[in-house]
Parts: sequence; structure tokens; C-alpha cells
Amino acid sequence: MISRISSIFSILLLLAETGAARAGFADGKMPDGIYHCEVYLLGAFLNLGDITIKGNVYSGPVTFGTAPQGYNYQMDANGEISWLGPLGGYTSGGNSVSMTQATLEGPDSPSFDIIMRQPDGAFTASTCTRG
Repeated sequence: MISRISSIFSILLLLAETGAARAGFADGKMPDGIYHCEVYLLGAFLNLGDITIKGNVYSGPVTFGTAPQGYNYQMDANGEISWLGPLGGYTSGGNSVSMTQATLEGPDSPSFDIIMRQPDGAFTASTCTRG
């Protein structure tokens, strides 16, 4: 009986922690800033450009200069981002974004992971962190 109560308590505690981690997603947007995106490939980090987020608008990714246009994005209560416009190399050349998941570990370290599907069916994950 005590083991069962302990198990139930552990599950409730886990759910409470998960709910607290997602509380930052309630407003449906990432914190404003420039997010540096990179991927770890063949033992090195490769720069994929910067994505600028302001409110519910993003631009980029851009490696040099500035992005020509901004597009809207949406984020649900679980931190999943839907890009409502093109996303550079992530959505060109037969590539597509499979999923983007935001992480808010603290007010000073927001980030998101972009899972891209390549034309051959392989998946690549990159991480974008606010600089």
C-alpha cells in the first residue's frame, strides 16, 4: 500500500514539474531576441544562421546581413512552434520542418530545436539559442 501511494505521489510530482516548465508558453510566443542556430555534424558545430524573433514575428535564418521579410509564427501551450512562412534552408531544396520544440529553462536561456526532414527521408536536428 505504501509503495502504491509513493508511486502515485511520484507521478503527481512529475506532472506538477512538467506543468511548471510549460507555464512560460502560456502567452504563445518566444522571448524577443536573436537566436543563433547550429547543428553538430561530423564532430563540429556548423552555423546555420540567426533567426530574429520579435513578438509573434520571425525573420531568417540569416548568415550575413538582415532578413528581407518577417513572417508570423504560432506556439502552442506545449511549446511546439509552427512557422507560417519560409525558414531558409530548413524549407528549401526539398527540405521540410518536421517539428520545432521550444525550451524555456529559465528567463535568460530560451531556445528551440528544429527537426528538419531532408529529401532522402533522413532527419537533422539543430538547436537555436538566444544570444
